[in-house]
This record gives sequence, C-alpha cells and structure tokens, in this order.
Amino acid sequence: MIDPTARPPRSGLVAALGAYVFWGTFPAFWPLLEPAGSVEILAHRIAWTLVAMLVLLTLMRGWSQLRGQSWRTWVTITAASALITVNWGVYIWGVTHGRVVESALGYYVNPLVSVVLAVLVLGERLRRMQWVAVGVATVAVAVLWAGTGALPWVALVLAGSFGFYGLLKKRVPLAPVAGLTAEGFLLGPVAIGYLVWLQEIGTGTFGHGTVHTLLLISAGPVTAVPLLLFAVGARRLPLATLGLLQYVNPTLQFVWGVLVEHEPMPPARWIGFVLVWLALGVFALDGWRVHRREVRARKSVSGPPVPAAGS
Repeated sequence: MIDPTARPPRSGLVAALGAYVFWGTFPAFWPLLEPAGSVEILAHRIAWTLVAMLVLLTLMRGWSQLRGQSWRTWVTITAASALITVNWGVYIWGVTHGRVVESALGYYVNPLVSVVLAVLVLGERLRRMQWVAVGVATVAVAVLWAGTGALPWVALVLAGSFGFYGLLKKRVPLAPVAGLTAEGFLLGPVAIGYLVWLQEIGTGTFGHGTVHTLLLISAGPVTAVPLLLFAVGARRLPLATLGLLQYVNPTLQFVWGVLVEHEPMPPARWIGFVLVWLALGVFALDGWRVHRREVRARKSVSGPPVPAAGS
C-alpha cells in the first residue's frame, strides 16, 4: 500500500511523467501515418496493440488473469472496448484534421467529466469546490460554443468516452495489460478483418513503402509503452500526485497545437481555455486540501514514531 505521507519514489515519478509526456506527443505521431486515413490508422492501432499486448502478457505470465472471468465481466469489457474505440478514433481524426487544441481541451475537461459521472452513476456527492469547478468548466464550454459558433464536439466526445471508459474499467478486475489484451481480443478481429478488406480492394496503405509500413506497425508499441509506464507510476505514487501529473498530457498537446500547428486562437477560445484552467485550478486545490487533511488524520492516528531499541 502506498504511504501518502512518504516522499514519492523517484522511479514512480519518472515512470508516470514519462507516460504523460509520451501521450502528450501523440499529436506529432499520428499524422506521420498518413496517407492512411483515420479509420485505417485506428484499425492498425487496434491490431498492432493487440500483438504488443499478447507479447507483454506472455512475458509477464499474466494469462491466468483472463481465465475464469464471469460473463458480466466480459460484457463490461465489451462496452469498454466500444468506448475506447470511439475515443481513439475521434482523437486520431482530430489530430489529423487540425483539431489538436480541441483534442487537448477534451483531456483537460476529462477529470471534471469523471467527477460528474461519479455523481450521476455512482451516487457520490460533490464537495462545494468541486461544484464550483464543474460550474466554471460548463461556462467555459458555453463560451467556446458561443464565441466560435461551433460546439467543441471533439473535446466533449473525448472527455465523455474516456470518462465512461474509466467508470467501466473500475468494474473490471484486471490489471492494465491484461485488461487491454482482453479488449484487444474483442476489437482485434474486427480491425484485422477491415485491414484485410482494405488491402483486397486496393485502398489499404500497408506495404506502401518500408518507412510507412514500420510506422503503422509501431502504433502497437507506441500505445503499449506509455500504458506500462503509467502502470508502474500508479503503483508507486499517491493518487494526488497522479492527479496533478495528468495535466502534463493536454498541456503538451495544447502547446503543439498553438505553436507548431498554428491553430487559430481567437479571443473567445482563449477565454474558454482560461476558464477551463481556472476550473482545474479549483479542482486541484480542493484535491490537495483533502489529501493534506487525510495525511494529517493518518499521522494523528499512528502517533509519534516509536524509538528503535538501543537508540
């Protein structure tokens, strides 16, 4: 069990930060897979991720985790598979169609969406500052909608699909690698069948150049590596630390969209993002205060350290 009063292990910090930095560079990677279209890229990501997960699960000797799961667990995994497919597909479409900033917005808003889902689905109660954060984020979406004349649907779909995905994953008694492998069993045959069909009709891009083919294959390891890093970080870090680190991902995406892709940032968009950052600041401050309160409570219960014999 992680001791919240202990200093976070450096290896855990490096692993978690590495995962979020890796995810934050995704807007630079997926466009490299063009001229493959978004759906073909998605299919390759699913297919090669399954291959990577099969290798990893074998090396980790984790096949026993998939045995004996109930039919309800597999129904939950099926639903989670559909949601992550939507999330991956919309994200790939977004970053290959000039929607990097909006995609970043989706991952900024995701923690707040997860909190709302916990209220609506699990019946949890929000603290006052959490309600303030959700309210400010709602105003931010309204400002973005009114100011740009278009609902930021990419951001909303990304946040919503990943929020529901996380909710379902809490009900699946599998470690990250085994869980993603199980999802791959359900998604993989469909993705592979689609890729074979593309090749048969002559519109698939696999095999059109060595570099392009290797990039398509690398979609599997590129998906697997940050997942493993995150799993290591999650085991070694307090939840509060992970909660703060998660904003590294959308921040890197936002910077890429603005400074590299030069996506337009009219005043209304800046105002919307500032409101989102304000909401996340309130949300993070509330989480930090609760974490500190819990740490003090644990210290008071455990009492002062007992001197070692002979000291």
